[in-house]
Amino acid sequence: MSEAPCQTEETVGLFAGQHVLAELSGVSPELLDDEQFLKHALGEVLTQADATVLEVISKKFDPQGVTVLALLSESHASIHTYPEVGSVFVDVFTCGTRAKPALAVQLLADALGAAHVSTDLVTRGIKEHAA
Repeated sequence: MSEAPCQTEETVGLFAGQHVLAELSGVSPELLDDEQFLKHALGEVLTQADATVLEVISKKFDPQGVTVLALLSESHASIHTYPEVGSVFVDVFTCGTRAKPALAVQLLADALGAAHVSTDLVTRGIKEHAA
């Protein structure tokens, strides 16, 4: 039996989650243009943050830049790179209480060697249930 969006075994029916929006800067332009590295890194950090990765897709742009999207059982994550300025936008939204989107963003910042990290956390859904 498949699970509905934003439902896991621990949180069935829980309409709540955390949405982390981040900007990372001071990153090597070469890393921000390496599509395979970025796909692998995003999948790995999400798994380490207890998210359930279903699929990771990407698109490399000409002359530079990469977008990577991860479909999660808990919702989604994305990165959009700007090698020309050494920066990347990161968006991680997870429903329920098991996955840790802020940890995923920090692990990604570490993997990219970001010099600066700016994050905003938005609590979504039923506020009293979100972790």
